[in-house]
Amino acid sequence: MVMKAEPLMRAVSEIRETRGTPDSVVSLSPQGRTFTQKEAERLGRLEHIVLLCGRYEGMDERVRDMVATEEISIGDYVLSGGELAALVIVDAVSRLVPGVVGDEQSVAQDSFSRGLLDYPHYTRPAEIAGHRVPDVLLSGHHADVRRWRRKAALVRTLDRRPELIATATLDEEERALLDEIRRERSEREEH
Repeated sequence: MVMKAEPLMRAVSEIRETRGTPDSVVSLSPQGRTFTQKEAERLGRLEHIVLLCGRYEGMDERVRDMVATEEISIGDYVLSGGELAALVIVDAVSRLVPGVVGDEQSVAQDSFSRGLLDYPHYTRPAEIAGHRVPDVLLSGHHADVRRWRRKAALVRTLDRRPELIATATLDEEERALLDEIRRERSEREEH
């Protein structure tokens, strides 16, 4: 089943007439450019976006050619329709809008915001079944906690998504921490 071009073209035309010309008309498709945090940030800077969701086999190709201004995929897999992809994009973009997330600073420190995964998070109690929260997090020493978090984000990224390190935006302290982590790992391997 392929969605007909005319109803989608009429829908976008109606949007243009009633709401103005969109900054982007996005066709959601597994064939599109992969959606990333940087894409969410880019879309978040736009005022007016239209998301076109196909179903089953997608849309008549003429919709992409005549109406869509770009094509985005949320990953290398196929869904039954673009509705879930649209929800993923709406959620990722809307949380970047000031006031949507209570703590603006937490958004800036999320996984992928600078190309790294986020550091581990803990709650109370300090120990569960022999697994303790790292002592530094209980120390009350803010500089040590900040350093631990930065190093833990680097370790987590190296362990789980090492390919991200090559393109991550690292400051001088993080580069030094990365060297420290690599030295520590090298020393462990030698012993």
